[in-house]
Amino acid sequence: MADATISRRVFGQIAAGAALASCAPQAGPNMAVPASRQFPPDFLWGVANAAFQTEGALTADGRGPSVWDVFPRDRIHDGSDAAVATDSYRRYPEDIALAAGLGVKVFRFSISWPRIFPTGAGALNEAGLDHYKRVVGAMLEAGLKPYATLFHWDLPQALQEQGGWVSRETSYRFAEYADAIGKRMGDRLKHFIVMNEAAVHAVLGYVMGEHAPGLANADLMGPVMHHENLAQGLAIQALRAAQSDLLIGSTLALQPSRAGGEGLLTPLHDFAADSLDQLWNGGFLDPLLLGSYPAVPRTMIGAALQEGDLAITKQPIDFLGVNYYAPAYMAFDAGAPSFIKPVPPPEGVELDAFARHVDPSGLYEMLMRVKDKYGNLPTLVTENGCSDPFSDAPGVLDDQFRIDYLRRHIAAVKSAMEAGCNVGGYFHWTLIDNFEWAEGYRSKFGLVAMERATGVRTPKASYAWFKALSETGLLDEA
Repeated sequence: MADATISRRVFGQIAAGAALASCAPQAGPNMAVPASRQFPPDFLWGVANAAFQTEGALTADGRGPSVWDVFPRDRIHDGSDAAVATDSYRRYPEDIALAAGLGVKVFRFSISWPRIFPTGAGALNEAGLDHYKRVVGAMLEAGLKPYATLFHWDLPQALQEQGGWVSRETSYRFAEYADAIGKRMGDRLKHFIVMNEAAVHAVLGYVMGEHAPGLANADLMGPVMHHENLAQGLAIQALRAAQSDLLIGSTLALQPSRAGGEGLLTPLHDFAADSLDQLWNGGFLDPLLLGSYPAVPRTMIGAALQEGDLAITKQPIDFLGVNYYAPAYMAFDAGAPSFIKPVPPPEGVELDAFARHVDPSGLYEMLMRVKDKYGNLPTLVTENGCSDPFSDAPGVLDDQFRIDYLRRHIAAVKSAMEAGCNVGGYFHWTLIDNFEWAEGYRSKFGLVAMERATGVRTPKASYAWFKALSETGLLDEA
């Protein structure tokens, strides 16, 4: 989560809440080796991407600016922007053909809110809507099920200027947007993911300032979190009212939160880990699935929580999307403004390009939590994958490291299924190397490499490997 951003006053509130909760995180469940590496024939294999990371064409057909359009380029690690990205606004037929050639059943994409409502509200932009109708039609013709994410961090800039997610009004504007998409596209588009990783957007965008809108104020965490949860509930209601046969879920970034220290301060390190767990995981799972907040986030929301809100945040969903990349490590630090801070993973563990712990057991752990605490609802792994080593060069074509990473994480999914988890699909992030937010183009998650100067796409070794998996359902062994 964050370092040096939560005030001592807020920390005191958190400490009181955590003391009331008195539930330091327990060790994750033991993950057995899967008894079988054969997935069932109806298991959904898919790929995922997002509008701002791929589309380019930022001013085409009446699109309005988003918070990411105005995010300063000097805060992007390679100084780049998404003006072209993968040029998928024009080249989507080629990308859909790549996905179909991969043998997957699902293409998860996102709809750009400012393409539909250039200022976040008001008159609907028909040209933007027509574009997504064409995209959905092309996916269906290619034999792919479109899964549309309504919000993948590209908030219309006009709404940000009115407060963004700090403002309750943004929740109502999001519901209006969802209603329009449901009514105008729900005849052919049947699968909806309402939000993507609300926790990441809240923490990195409003608390740490590393993502758009680039704010760094821990006091915003409570209202932003609650208004995202409220918007999600309102949007689910709007979609269900718009079309009765839609399958609706939402995607959360789930991660185990582990104590990053030992010795005499172990109880305080446990407290630090538990505080993050309640905020990052429970602060978004609980309002949706239980109609409540854990103690820690409840102390931060304050007056943003109004009577009747929790009856709105708690909505029946047809599936839960789980995005997983790595566990978090937190420690107590008397010198930090918040007394708690993120710390590096334990010495000697395997790290990814972001210096995060490569730990498939964390995915298993979070799937088991969904099963054991939240009623084992239908679950999809809607994102998982790893980046090439950071580089300005084109993607690594012989990416055996990615194949190894995927093999181990997909085995963890199979182990969770054999332990009773109701997991029905796995979507790889991502199809093509794209604009990776604040990392720019130096981070590459694709099964397909792209030459930025020409846009030429070249499948990597992992593309052929994933194709064999999706077509047979049989996970090979190293």
